[in-house]
Amino acid sequence: MSSSSLDSMFDFLEPVNIAQLTQDEGFKDTQLGTHIAVYDQTFPDLEKADIVLVGCGEMRGAGIEYTSTDAPDAIRLAFYNLYHWHTAVTVADIGNVKCGATLQDSYAALRMVISELTAIGKKVVILGGSHDVTMAQYQSYVNENKIIDAVCVDARIDMDMESVLPADNFLVELFTGMPNHLKHYNHIGFQSYFMHPQMLETIDKFRFDCYRLGKVKEDISEMEPAIRNSHLFSFDIAAIQHAHAPANQLSPNGFNGEEACTLTQYAGMSHTCNTIGIYGYMPEKDVHQMTAKQIAHMLWYVMDGVNRGKQEASLANRNEFNEFTMAFAEVQTVFLQSKRTGRWWMQLHDGEFVACSHKDYLYAGKNEIPERWMRAVERL
Repeated sequence: MSSSSLDSMFDFLEPVNIAQLTQDEGFKDTQLGTHIAVYDQTFPDLEKADIVLVGCGEMRGAGIEYTSTDAPDAIRLAFYNLYHWHTAVTVADIGNVKCGATLQDSYAALRMVISELTAIGKKVVILGGSHDVTMAQYQSYVNENKIIDAVCVDARIDMDMESVLPADNFLVELFTGMPNHLKHYNHIGFQSYFMHPQMLETIDKFRFDCYRLGKVKEDISEMEPAIRNSHLFSFDIAAIQHAHAPANQLSPNGFNGEEACTLTQYAGMSHTCNTIGIYGYMPEKDVHQMTAKQIAHMLWYVMDGVNRGKQEASLANRNEFNEFTMAFAEVQTVFLQSKRTGRWWMQLHDGEFVACSHKDYLYAGKNEIPERWMRAVERL
């Protein structure tokens, strides 16, 4: 990373105080805290880092005058104490983005930091404040003039036009702001009783896809292709059951802890998903730090996903894939199955391959049009 890029990032970052976090107890040689390159006194070398953690405790978008970085540090402490299994995955932690004088200042600082990191090919994990910080995550792609697919995991779809809080309505700007760099959007885990009945119709007009909580829980593996195709992954802890994340006081229902870990594992596995944000955590609402521990486990599974993703071959190396030419509804296309991981891709009529599932292949084998294929073609 160039010194000029480092200099510009330093202005917006605060180091992690390891001694204060651990109360000088330190970590065992087998714990992650010993193996993560942390910006404590000196800035870590990012050249070999597969994952870069950055904290942003900005909560003003949820109407809370909360400008400290307590939430990221609470997550760090739980994460650093986990055991280090993935020796092929290197993690760096560059500290916390300073909260700006205004909410927009905080967005701008985080956006700049993310842009610098993705420009050098890093997968960035944001330990966030309120869910509207997703806008800074998205704006980093706008800076790069990159058209993206995005995934949000949340019990609600944040398009409440009656609220003045960005955390309640930031998706309106994400969907309609100009210039727009959003090619496709997937919403995973919404709970119907939190939604206006006509909201799904509105979102469908954009040809975006929304997956109800109950449908996802029936077969969570069907979410892997949607996440694999994405660039931006945003997770609000409101999507997790209160029993598994006590700091979520929105709903007793949602994903259990293991399901939340599975979704972040999918984000880690994706070669295109290079920003992952986990939002909505407030330590003062937590019980026995169980939500911090839940998020820490999700981060551990991001590492696990990156480790698994390293095993995947490039689509250009066709010898590593089983190839099936299929015809359905007078359409001929090609399905690819990885010999290494068993994952599937399908070819659209423009020649591009997109992630799909084994179920999509089976539908095509019955001469039925897979819904995932049809929706992708509609967007073209």
